[in-house]
Amino acid sequence: MKADRATLTEGALTVLSTIAPEVEPQDIDPARALRHQVDLDSMDWLNFLVGLHERFGVEIAESDYAGLITLNDVLDYVQARLK
Repeated sequence: MKADRATLTEGALTVLSTIAPEVEPQDIDPARALRHQVDLDSMDWLNFLVGLHERFGVEIAESDYAGLITLNDVLDYVQARLK
């Protein structure tokens, strides 16, 4: 599945909205640390990553979690692994 950046962004924000429904997607700066912007604890963050896996079918290795800081990081990661 190939997807453009807008589709990936929409999908990621949809997953995020299921975990943090109070978040306004337009308020998210994709270059800033996502967890801090939306006040996600570690369990919420893990659920977000699992949700991305389920939505996009991309395995996110636990060893890569530390490099996924911003929404841009997450989108780059998913986009690079889509088949």
